[in-house]
Amino acid sequence: MLVARSLPLVPKPIVRRVAWRYIAGTTLDDAVGIVHHLARRGATATIDALGEFVENAKQAEQETQQAIATLDAIAANNLPAYLSVKLTSIGLSLDHRLAEQNLRYILDRARLLGLFVRLDMENSPYTTPTLELYRTMRESGYDNIGVVIQAYLYRSEHDVRQLAPYQADIRLCKGIYNEDPSLAIKDREGIRANYRALLRLIVELGMSVRIATHDDVLIADAEQLIAERQLERDRYEFQMLLGVREQKRDELIRCGYPVRIYVPYGEDWYGYSLRRLKENPQVAGHVFRALFRYDGFSRR
Repeated sequence: MLVARSLPLVPKPIVRRVAWRYIAGTTLDDAVGIVHHLARRGATATIDALGEFVENAKQAEQETQQAIATLDAIAANNLPAYLSVKLTSIGLSLDHRLAEQNLRYILDRARLLGLFVRLDMENSPYTTPTLELYRTMRESGYDNIGVVIQAYLYRSEHDVRQLAPYQADIRLCKGIYNEDPSLAIKDREGIRANYRALLRLIVELGMSVRIATHDDVLIADAEQLIAERQLERDRYEFQMLLGVREQKRDELIRCGYPVRIYVPYGEDWYGYSLRRLKENPQVAGHVFRALFRYDGFSRR
């Protein structure tokens, strides 16, 4: 959609005005407050300190320390939450060994605090390195770590099968990055079909699955599967983004399903916000309507 593709041309204050519902805020205290609010509504959380755009080892170290601070805050505030981390934020785009070193540091702290860490999945250049680091960590004795599989990638069935020996804890999502058609399914029904197939494969292989979607068709399908297989609550949960389909979130909670909300925070909110807005063309349209109400750009 032309509107969505044009979002990078929109001034940041406009993007922030519309996208802020998807972000806890710029500080860790903001995220803690949001998680407390979600807990009162019956939801757990996963917290992500946004920081994808590191250019050197010093920045990767800073982002690693922010992840450690997030873990400490989760423990200190007794939050029903764990940490999500993007490996590029701790150096994967710079040096695989640097990212491994920083990840071990994070996992050691999480293990000391009795906490879990989810490796977020990024765009396709990082799929194999992320899965390799996951396997390395598991083979090193870390069991407080999970991973993400993206249903729109053709490779995902193979990746799920490769994770079976580790009895991985998998977040299954559709995928949001703009990948080449040779790598990713592009039509909605094709992605849905692969999502359903992967969900069943993960369950059949005995792994835990975190059903990350806002799609009513896929949610209903997952509910049917949960009932048919009589899955225990520790084998699954629904996951949603902060600020997205809150009525559906509350409905799932009322039905007794475990629900976890992805809570991002930090100064590097802009790239994340653009992806969320591009994913939702209707919201992207709100951004452009807001553009013409913005004083700095109004036509008088």
